[in-house]
Amino acid sequence: MAFECLLRFINDRGETCYGNVPRGVDIASIVGKEVDALDGSPQAGFTSVNKQSVVKEVLCPIAEVHIFQCIGLNYRQHAKEAKATIAPYPVVFSKPPDARAGPYDDVHVHRDAQSKLDYEGELTVIIGKDCKDVNEDDALNHVLGYAVGNDISARNFQAKEVSGGQFGYAKSFDRFAPIGPVIVSPLVIKDPQNLEYTTKVNGELRQKTNTSDMIWSVRQIIAHLSRGTTLRAGSAIMTGTPSGVALFMEGGKGFLKHGDVVEIEVEEIGAIKNRIVFDA
Repeated sequence: MAFECLLRFINDRGETCYGNVPRGVDIASIVGKEVDALDGSPQAGFTSVNKQSVVKEVLCPIAEVHIFQCIGLNYRQHAKEAKATIAPYPVVFSKPPDARAGPYDDVHVHRDAQSKLDYEGELTVIIGKDCKDVNEDDALNHVLGYAVGNDISARNFQAKEVSGGQFGYAKSFDRFAPIGPVIVSPLVIKDPQNLEYTTKVNGELRQKTNTSDMIWSVRQIIAHLSRGTTLRAGSAIMTGTPSGVALFMEGGKGFLKHGDVVEIEVEEIGAIKNRIVFDA
């Protein structure tokens, strides 16, 4: 195994590097510490270079995302709060590559997307090699690893009466998909269907779930998305959000405001923490 937790960072010489962080190390306090340097890329794989490198700044763990493939309505508790009927196949939509953001980046929001801005904490899967027509039994063999994600959503553009209920545009603004803080190997997370995670806004708990509540498992999602379609290495799959989103809070009081800090933490991976900045 080339890495347990894959970190992408700027070192004390100003170089952008990859490194391996042993499981259990607190990524939030990794700045100033040494990590084992790695050579390679998510597409080509990684090898140790047998030297240490000092972390100066933590970056998004993947330099480029081929595409974000996103699953809607994939938690039973979320379907219940939405009073939604579960269809035979999952809702699928995409985000463009420029939706990518780092685990601690500020998220700048266009003025037209500010009125009903929502968070969606999600387990995110990074594909490690090109694949097509994958069966469920083999699906996890195509996974580079797992990260924390936030499917930020401008609900004012998602409303059925505004845009027919489509998901993509409302969720595709630049930096509307922070991920990180690391990518954890599937050899560390052997079962992605038993992970606890939470979403907090300014320290207030909004979402709390276990991935066992998913309607479609990670295996099933990969099999479905790769049916007749090539999933490229470097693609990110956001696997859906649990209940507790702002959309269903009474009076819209839970929507994000300028300066709010959203923190999402997934067991075995760590936490991302992003400040919302409303552009004028």
